[in-house]
Amino acid sequence: MAISRYEPWSLLHQLHRELDRARENVAGDGSAATAEWAPAVDIKEEADKFVLQADLPGVKPEDIDISMEESMLTIKGEKKTEATTEKEGYKRVERAYGSFHRRFSLPDTANADAISAKSNLGVLEIVIPKREPVQPKKINVTVQ
Repeated sequence: MAISRYEPWSLLHQLHRELDRARENVAGDGSAATAEWAPAVDIKEEADKFVLQADLPGVKPEDIDISMEESMLTIKGEKKTEATTEKEGYKRVERAYGSFHRRFSLPDTANADAISAKSNLGVLEIVIPKREPVQPKKINVTVQ
C-alpha cells in the first residue's frame, strides 16, 4: 500500500479551474457582456390572477415575444448591443446583451385567452387571469 499525502483543497482548486475554463468558453474573452442572459422573474398569485414581472432593462417592447401553448408560457427576446465605441477609461463592460428565453408551466386554472402584458421602465408585467372554478352541477332525477 502506497502512502500518499492528503490535500483537502485539491478538489476545490480543480473545480475552480474548470469553472474558469467553462466561463471563458461561454463568454469568449471572459466577460459577461457577450454571454446570453436570463432576466430575473417574480411570480405572484392573487385570488383572481397570476402576475409575472420580469426585469428587462434596456429591452424594447417590440423585441419581446410572449406566447402560450399547451399550458406553457414562453417569454423570449433580445437585448441589442449598443454601438461599441472605445471610450477612454473603460476597462470592462458588465451589462448583459443577447437573447433570452424563459418558460413557465401554468396551472389548469390559468385563462390563456385573457393574458395581457405591458412594459414600463424596464419591467415586463404579464397578467394571467384565472378561470372561474367549475361549479358542481346538480342533476334532478325525474319520475316517469
